[in-house]
Amino acid sequence: MELYNSGIQQIGIGVPDADAAWKWYKEYFNVDIVMIDEYAKAEYMLPYTGGEVCDRHTILAVNLQGGGGFEIWEHRSHMPTFPEFAVRPGDLGISACKIKCRNAAQAYHFYKQKKARLSPMYTAVNGGSYFYLHDLYGNVFQVLECDDFFHLSTHPAGGAYGAVIGVSDMEKSIQFYRNLLGYDHVLSDQTGEFDDLAYLGGEGIVYRRVVLTHSKPRVGAFSRLFGTSQIELLLAKDCEVRKIYENRWWGDPGFIHLCFDIRGMREMRERCEREGHPFTVDTESLLEDHFDMGEAAGNFAYNEDPDGTLIEYVETHRIPLLQKWGISLNLRKRKPDKHLPDWMLKCLRFMRK
Repeated sequence: MELYNSGIQQIGIGVPDADAAWKWYKEYFNVDIVMIDEYAKAEYMLPYTGGEVCDRHTILAVNLQGGGGFEIWEHRSHMPTFPEFAVRPGDLGISACKIKCRNAAQAYHFYKQKKARLSPMYTAVNGGSYFYLHDLYGNVFQVLECDDFFHLSTHPAGGAYGAVIGVSDMEKSIQFYRNLLGYDHVLSDQTGEFDDLAYLGGEGIVYRRVVLTHSKPRVGAFSRLFGTSQIELLLAKDCEVRKIYENRWWGDPGFIHLCFDIRGMREMRERCEREGHPFTVDTESLLEDHFDMGEAAGNFAYNEDPDGTLIEYVETHRIPLLQKWGISLNLRKRKPDKHLPDWMLKCLRFMRK
């Protein structure tokens, strides 16, 4: 089988209370379609949970307007640990999640009415506008204009549009995201001090700032829903940086991983090994068939970018489609390079909560 990448399936967000977080994200980012809501054990993440099997509560929710979803993750047997320091741009790991919106001014007004903590408005390299929003735990979201939406609604926000990631070696990181994940087009490459990064704690710091996207459309079952995306890499010059998850576990509060929906796990495994970034977690090598999460099933794997930021790969085998009636979709019976028809994806609206 060839390797197919449908795009960003979700960004993982560790929180102290999954139910409270989902209610907030539903209101602010319209992730009202719940694919998974499950209490279980995270028995495969031992390399990142101190060798302990952790109880967890996971909610996977998406926005039908398009973009990646949120995997909201709560530790149930481990006291969630926040960073020991104030995370700032350029610290190693995911410091912000990008969120797509149609009109930044309208979105800003919407959030201002809700009395959200907001930055000033800024102008992106493509001429569009963006701003930052802080959630109830202090996580940072970059709300950015784009024109790639699957199904329009009255809510101003779409789903996850990418991530802002701190790196220590820009060329190595560009190679990783290009060769493994297809981010082969440089939208911008700038060096200097930036007002928006100063707002986030990077005042007086010179950054090299590279924004990547993919020149080819994503291919696969969910590619129409997930759409295009960006990776923004930040290198802080002449400045000490720290790992965001230093002395903490995967699942602790913050952005824990960036996940891509793929078909061809064996091919991805081989590609990662060739590039020198082998899988560190790999359920396919441990299970006879697949990993079950409620009504959904598939296999997942993790590896690390050059600075240890966790990247997840999910090969989806089954998803609930009309859950009320017990109807699910077996993706292994479909051609891996074909996207699901729009009418089928829009059936997910029956899973709104």
